[in-house]
Amino acid sequence: MGKLYVVATPIGNLEDITLRAVRILKEVDLIACEDTRRTSILLQHYGIKKPLISYHQHSKLQKVDRIIDELKSGKNIALVTDAGTPGISDPGGVLITEAIKNRIEVEPIPGPSSFAAILSVAGFYMDKFLYLGFLPKKKGKLTLIKKIAASNVPIVICESPYRIIETLKTIESIAGDREVVIGRELTKKFQEILRGRISEVIAKIRPQGEFVIIINSNKDMN
Repeated sequence: MGKLYVVATPIGNLEDITLRAVRILKEVDLIACEDTRRTSILLQHYGIKKPLISYHQHSKLQKVDRIIDELKSGKNIALVTDAGTPGISDPGGVLITEAIKNRIEVEPIPGPSSFAAILSVAGFYMDKFLYLGFLPKKKGKLTLIKKIAASNVPIVICESPYRIIETLKTIESIAGDREVVIGRELTKKFQEILRGRISEVIAKIRPQGEFVIIINSNKDMN
């Protein structure tokens, strides 16, 4: 029986990978990744040559079964996402769950995470927080925003450039003009961190790249 390694990879800057992650990627028999082209860039940077198999949100169950069969045959496999830690706001959880069901050992190789990066520089009291990931595009979105409005702890969400302005305006209309910290393109060349009330940062936002947002709790509203 092989082992499934859940390997965190850089969210932007290729230098952010850990030494252990590089070693594991060199040692495994196969790498399961969201996008073979993006993962190839990372592997080429570190001189790693390994077979790749694509595994993403549109993959059929047969793809999961194939990876599980490879693990059962004794192959060690690394699971990577396009950026950050697999299993958080990506399809990796399905494969991990199936591996556990099949009594396959799953080992975390920790490292970069976009929400951990923004938490570290938030400047809010972050001993407790709630991570909601990407909000739904439509169904259920208002329900989650009402949860944000009622929360006594900071909320962390992710958003795309196509919906960032609309999402912030909706949060402001329901939860009030909260203090927020917004990270755009974290660790990349054009990284930007914005701070202030929602009404203030909306005027400054460039809707390009991926966003991670911390909304301060209602107990800190003035």
